[in-house]
Amino acid sequence: MRPRYRAVIGTALALAAIVAAAPAVADEITRNYVSKVLESFDQPGKITWTVRGSDVGVTKLPEFTFVKAWPDQVYGYNKENAELWAMAIHGGFNRKGYNYLEIVPVDPSKKGADGLPEPKPIQIPGRVQTIDLWVWGSNYNYWLDIHLQDYRGVDHVLHLGSLQYAGWRNLSVAVPGSIPHASPYIPRFRGLVITKLVLWTRPEAPVDGFYVFLDDLKVLTDLFETRFDGDELADPDYLNKLWSAGKQ
Repeated sequence: MRPRYRAVIGTALALAAIVAAAPAVADEITRNYVSKVLESFDQPGKITWTVRGSDVGVTKLPEFTFVKAWPDQVYGYNKENAELWAMAIHGGFNRKGYNYLEIVPVDPSKKGADGLPEPKPIQIPGRVQTIDLWVWGSNYNYWLDIHLQDYRGVDHVLHLGSLQYAGWRNLSVAVPGSIPHASPYIPRFRGLVITKLVLWTRPEAPVDGFYVFLDDLKVLTDLFETRFDGDELADPDYLNKLWSAGKQ
């Protein structure tokens, strides 16, 4: 057999192997990107939050509330009648250092062993590509992290950005492809959850009192899922209903 014919046959076999393997990885081929707001802070109580300070250096429990404020770059300047809100945090520490505030979504109906509300992570739909949040900074040398957890229970910390600027700014981070969103077993899709935001102070930054405002926690995510015969049986809610209606 001539060499060039061997090359053609080899290429054809390689292409056939790729086509044959395609369904196995189809769930990782994404194609339906959607922007979704996970928390607008426009309806205080839709998601319940708590703010906790680091054990060392807190002058008092951090205060937080919801106020009528927003980034003009998103919603414009007309503040008279709009029902738009942001989370306002007032914090302070009694000494400089790597102090932190944890901003945690919680379930107020459940209490942990410490008497505090239990965390209630925010589910992210689809395979998330980026996460962004509008943050009002007052030019302190602080930074903000976001904590994610995958289906295996592994925590991932992503750096949203520095708060050393004045006014509103959109902070964003790309979610690494190394964080798994899928399992080889059905149901394949296993989404990520947001467990908390953490604001850190740097040792040289003043910490006697500061304000931070948060608005529009948003994701760019891929909602595409490969369909297959019987895929409704991979939906836990549907399966529970089907199981309850089953006959012995």
